[in-house]
Amino acid sequence: MLIAIYGNRRQTQYADTLKNLFAMLAMSDVDMLMHSKLYRHLTADLGLSLPGVAPIVNDEFPADADLVLSIGGDGTFLRTAAWTGCAQTPILGINTGTLGYLAAVNLDHAEGLVDDIINANYTIESRALLHIETPRLSVWPFALNEVVVSKDDHASIVQVEAHINGRKLADYRADGLIVSTPTGSTAYNLSVGGPIVQPVAPVWVVSPIAAHSLSMRPLIIDNDSELTLAVTGRSPNFRLSVDGRSTLLPAGSVITLRRAPYVVRIVQREADRFPAVLHNKLYFN
Repeated sequence: MLIAIYGNRRQTQYADTLKNLFAMLAMSDVDMLMHSKLYRHLTADLGLSLPGVAPIVNDEFPADADLVLSIGGDGTFLRTAAWTGCAQTPILGINTGTLGYLAAVNLDHAEGLVDDIINANYTIESRALLHIETPRLSVWPFALNEVVVSKDDHASIVQVEAHINGRKLADYRADGLIVSTPTGSTAYNLSVGGPIVQPVAPVWVVSPIAAHSLSMRPLIIDNDSELTLAVTGRSPNFRLSVDGRSTLLPAGSVITLRRAPYVVRIVQREADRFPAVLHNKLYFN
């Protein structure tokens, strides 16, 4: 079994636990390849010895990996998904961040985690991604959580003319507009009053940010739909964010959103499935 490992470089308080986790995996005849930035952090910065773990020389995702460990918070998980690209290798999120919706696995019981990995005591959920098409896009054009169109620092609002499958949907005048996947429904979408959506539901959520009209409400659409956003405003630029990766685009740009041709496969143990996350992390009782 080959495991690829990606993580952030804020692991000081978890160093010993991670060392034990990797040692137990190595003793179970698991081969491990680690992104070089995390490997340098653990070995050079924290002084850990990691027998059985090798750094990835060119940092390209190893396509023959059987499983990916994402070590950090939800932001790290999103970067891990981008790193794996279209490989669709199952990703297990280990939470060394704060809340951890995507990176849901706690490190408190590392031995049980190793047993579950070795014996495949988990399920795999397929999560849809948004594919973004627009000229001058400088970031990875896929979103697991959301795509956000927002005003730049010098503008009062943005104006977004939205079309769904070629037909006029609405003219949004707002601070911004969020198009969220079900996976991202508990992220930025939730903070602006959008609905919580079961992660495997075949839908997108369109939620305005501080809309200048009381009639503009969050909207759920079929994820087979093609959504086109023509963005204008008084400022010459607006901001496009794709899972937190941000770029400025010129006013007048048209953004086309549709379902990506591949999915992200997320490893979930029974204690980390959607109802449990609602109860334990959103206090949905």
